[in-house]
Amino acid sequence: MSLWTSLEPASATVDPGGRTTVRLRLRNTGDIVDEYRFEPVGDIAPWTTVEPQTLRLYPGTTGTVELTFAPPRTPDARAGANPFAVRITPTEHPEATTVPEGNLTITPFTEVRAELVPPTVKGRLRGRPKLAIDNLGNTKLTASVTGSDNGDQLSYDIHPGSVQIEPGRAAFVKTTIKPRDIIWFGSKEQRPYTLAVQRSGVTPLEVEGTYVQRGFLPGWLATFLGIALALTITFVMIWIAYKPNFRTAATEQLQEAGVSTLPPSSAPASVAAPPPPSPTVSAVVEPPAPQVTPSPDAGDGGSGSGGTEQEKETKAPEVTAATAVQQAAADDPGKKHICYRAYVTGMGWTNPSCDGAIAGTTGQDKPLKALNIAVSGTNGTAATAFVHYPASQDGKGHYDGAGWKGVVDGMDNYIGSTKNDAPNMLGFAINVGDSKNVICQTVHIQSQGWLNMSCDEPGGDNYIFGGTLANSLWLEAVKFTV
Repeated sequence: MSLWTSLEPASATVDPGGRTTVRLRLRNTGDIVDEYRFEPVGDIAPWTTVEPQTLRLYPGTTGTVELTFAPPRTPDARAGANPFAVRITPTEHPEATTVPEGNLTITPFTEVRAELVPPTVKGRLRGRPKLAIDNLGNTKLTASVTGSDNGDQLSYDIHPGSVQIEPGRAAFVKTTIKPRDIIWFGSKEQRPYTLAVQRSGVTPLEVEGTYVQRGFLPGWLATFLGIALALTITFVMIWIAYKPNFRTAATEQLQEAGVSTLPPSSAPASVAAPPPPSPTVSAVVEPPAPQVTPSPDAGDGGSGSGGTEQEKETKAPEVTAATAVQQAAADDPGKKHICYRAYVTGMGWTNPSCDGAIAGTTGQDKPLKALNIAVSGTNGTAATAFVHYPASQDGKGHYDGAGWKGVVDGMDNYIGSTKNDAPNMLGFAINVGDSKNVICQTVHIQSQGWLNMSCDEPGGDNYIFGGTLANSLWLEAVKFTV
């Protein structure tokens, strides 16, 4: 070995979003002039820079390079000890490569975001919002969820009551809200409530929502029934007070005429009721035949070629993600498939792509507005869009409020919007219906390039988030596999 190396220090600590530097000293112990190339390797290599990248040393001389570590403040920078290494390759003797190793400790940070989907629910007896909790820190999140409101007007059934969320992932908490008092008559009432995400030793994160409680019967019906009852009672009272006594007068007249008022010895036979009318069957009305107006050039006895018959044009059906996945399932029925297409700004819908192919554009700064997704062999799929939020106070987007959209195998699922003024898509959350299957995704972010491929975990309530939270960026392309 013609090279001596030393890391100073061999272990270092850095905060996510910060920087730290380690010096690498090396000496040419050989007898010829050599040039050395430096390349960081390992899991934290993307966050490591080496200055200078090459160093030329004479025999017996010593040089120094600096390793700078700058992990981002994202869930990718996992807290704890992370080994690092630098590959040193001599130009004259490339086979004599050496790799000095060290240890970098990344400090933990916690960042939690919660959002109600949807923020407003309506119902007469209950409402079922979902609370989306995102762990944006680099350590596992353990928290419990509680509900409260002013006046104790609502009860809360929260499932699960506590969650554990890995860094960079999210969980949905299902909530059933029930009013303690039922509104039988009257208009709807708004009942604000709060769901709190509580962590040990930290101020709870509160998310506000509104439950709109509807009445069973409208208020005007109660007024109408009250007036009708009052009129009925009034009419009965008037009838009792003022009705003429016809029986008394008739009896007196019969007695004066000497006619007995006793009933006859045999009662008359009862009269049979008429049969009910048969149900009326509405006739099917055929649409009127279209009238063809002859052209001025056509005579009374001319041939058919002189008319103005319009030519019918047959438009080819649109090829959607469902069309593509049905074809893929027919071609290869033994496997699971996912097909998708992207609505690109200024271009419209792309052709469907399947099973890991690219949908969208890269390097053209053209945001995605919507996605069309279809699956086969996974018992359906569900998704929701994370979009640009102009009123953001923290520089991040939000879920578009449309909620989760789910479809069965072979059907089209659409998230986002194709309207001209629709917000750009920043990301999405997606899963598949079969608890034994998983879905994987990678996305291309404007000015950042492709992110790492990631997958959800098996389970009915799990899902994977793809994209960015930053309001200033957007999605350009996507890839999916199942």
